[in-house]
Amino acid sequence: MPAKLSVNLNAIAMLRNRRDLPWPSVETLGRIALASGASGLTVHPRPDQRHIRFSDLPVIRNLIDDEFPKAEFNIEGYPTEEFLELCAGAAPEQVTLVPDDPSQATSDHGWDFRKHKAFLTDVVARLKKMGCRVSLFADGDGDAEAVKIAKVVGADRIELYTGPYGGCYDAPERAAPILEALGKTADAALAIGLDVNAGHDLTVANLPDLVKRIPDLAEVSIGHGLTADALEYGMAETVRRFCRACGQKV
Repeated sequence: MPAKLSVNLNAIAMLRNRRDLPWPSVETLGRIALASGASGLTVHPRPDQRHIRFSDLPVIRNLIDDEFPKAEFNIEGYPTEEFLELCAGAAPEQVTLVPDDPSQATSDHGWDFRKHKAFLTDVVARLKKMGCRVSLFADGDGDAEAVKIAKVVGADRIELYTGPYGGCYDAPERAAPILEALGKTADAALAIGLDVNAGHDLTVANLPDLVKRIPDLAEVSIGHGLTADALEYGMAETVRRFCRACGQKV
């Protein structure tokens, strides 16, 4: 099955938050994305609410439940108590845990699974009691032993951090070894029963090679590049372009 596309709404929310106005509407653009072929919506509610606001979560939950019941809600973030309470209230189908400091502009590395094994074991168990699938942000460096720890702590999936791969947009000669390391990480995860997601700086240009190397990729979560393209092509056509880049027939 081709990789599914989850549209990250953070960049849309950040643009909205530049003014004390309700547009661009996270709900409306989320609706367009789902109607155009996206399989889910992703948000990263940071403590300072600088893009997605806590008040957006029930709106997105209701949008999916009322109009797109086959779609999934994916909430990502660092597992503070406040974040876990948000997840309990929003009941996402998937929670993606990232090792972010609140001051970071965006996620830029995966978990140190060896260092945070006990912490993640507790958090993953709490989320699974809520009925959530749990994905853990992972460096795509080919470290098979780290991936095994992700399995041991109870995760259902890992999400490959593809920032270094996306950063090769102006130096394609650097992409091949990074892509192969991502592929080896995915191979190790799939071999022990973990599903594999991917996200960060993915584009219509670099997605095809990623899904070719990882044909069993379950899902990609894309926000910045997709939102940038939506300014040029519109949200509906942009979602279709990304779905096609994932190997879907739309």
